[in-house]
Amino acid sequence: MVDAAVRLIRANPAAAAALAVAAGGVAAILGAWFFQYGLGLAPCPLCLEQRIPYYAAIPLALIVAAAARKGAPRAILAAGLGAIAIAMLTGAGIAVYHAGIEWHWWTGPRDCSGPLAPLGQVKDLLRELETINLVRCDEAPWRFLGFSLAGWNVLISLALAAVAAWGGMMAMRRADAGGGGRQAQSRGQFR
Repeated sequence: MVDAAVRLIRANPAAAAALAVAAGGVAAILGAWFFQYGLGLAPCPLCLEQRIPYYAAIPLALIVAAAARKGAPRAILAAGLGAIAIAMLTGAGIAVYHAGIEWHWWTGPRDCSGPLAPLGQVKDLLRELETINLVRCDEAPWRFLGFSLAGWNVLISLALAAVAAWGGMMAMRRADAGGGGRQAQSRGQFR
């Protein structure tokens, strides 16, 4: 299995990078769902926003991997991997923002980390109760090695962005070194 992975990386780094991002993204989302549905840790609004880049990057990574295996032009593969890297960097940014809120370095959105307004009259109380979000963004319900789920997401998102960027650079380097394309790939003339 390791030999097959090494051969894929050498023969088609764009496909390997895209597959690695897709696999890592799926693992991250499955982990989030495990914490949500398996352990009952309800996600806050920022937790849900952190998942959006994964929902965009996973299908795009699968498309890029399939295109790379079919010998798509290297510039298109590099652009697809660049878009994946940007999506994952966006996810890392959201996660940094969320982790900072959890560490109380800055305040978060009022709907999940602001103080509850004083309860007023009875008619306002019902309206107030309808808008209260009980899952707070500024309280980390779980930590491992000092990192909350948002903190771990920073690291995972940055790693996946780096893999995608590496794959994009390798795709462009191969295009410059040997012309890229389907013929060079089938003859194994990449350097």
